[in-house]
Amino acid sequence: MSTPALDPNLARRIRLVCFDVDGVLTDGGVYLGDVDGARTELKRYDIQDGLGIHFLKQAGLRIVIITGRVSESVRLRGAELDADEVVQDAGARKLPAFRRILAREGISADEAAFVGDDFPDMGVLRVVGLPVAVGNAVPEVKAVAKLVLSRTGGRGAVRELCELLLKARGEWDDICERYVAERSRDDEVAGT
Repeated sequence: MSTPALDPNLARRIRLVCFDVDGVLTDGGVYLGDVDGARTELKRYDIQDGLGIHFLKQAGLRIVIITGRVSESVRLRGAELDADEVVQDAGARKLPAFRRILAREGISADEAAFVGDDFPDMGVLRVVGLPVAVGNAVPEVKAVAKLVLSRTGGRGAVRELCELLLKARGEWDDICERYVAERSRDDEVAGT
């Protein structure tokens, strides 16, 4: 099953991309354990998803993470991704948090994308300009999404969205080439 192309006008309107965590940035699995009497929670993140998010930031898009679980893992990953904001609400009240972020940023819901997979994401998905479902999303989430990705959460779905969005905006090739050029420079040889 191939993913449909994204409308360039819609893609260029997006200023903020918001991600759920469990089932989107991860495969939805959670490893719980005990280390020296302290609760430990581990999650697996896809490294190519992270580079895709880096590319979104290079294009000037705001990156937000909103999750219904509280985890040190999410705080650490948000910092690695240089997310503009990370909201962890144990009550999974995502829509009020999302609206506060939009108000602070001066961005309308029409200018935002949200990537989700399950019922806690429905409130936000129903109001954004670009509601996105990962391949492993529940049928109800897929039904409200304008874009259903072929890849699953934690397994390249986020990267798939990043590529589709940036290609539709006409920015993918330039951002990729800049990234490769920056990492191909030999600053030591160049004397800098």
